Amino acid sequence: MNERYKELAEQAGIKVFTHINTIATDKNDLEKFAKLIVSECMDLALSEQKRYANFPHRNLSECAVTVSNFRLLMKEHFGVE
Repeated sequence: MNERYKELAEQAGIKVFTHINTIATDKNDLEKFAKLIVSECMDLALSEQKRYANFPHRNLSECAVTVSNFRLLMKEHFGVE
């Protein structure tokens, strides 16, 4: 399992047992885990949006708008704040 996945799982309250390759969780923890993953994706999109917004080239500034729209789409689709 990816280290970042393990970190997010632990933040969500999921017990990860890598030596036996299993997890222990309940529905609420699983939902929190999914929201943490989506939130991290949104954070990545925001950092890319900021990076592209600083470029004077038109195509790159348009990328910033596209990334911003995608970030909002993820937020709405997954119901993440």
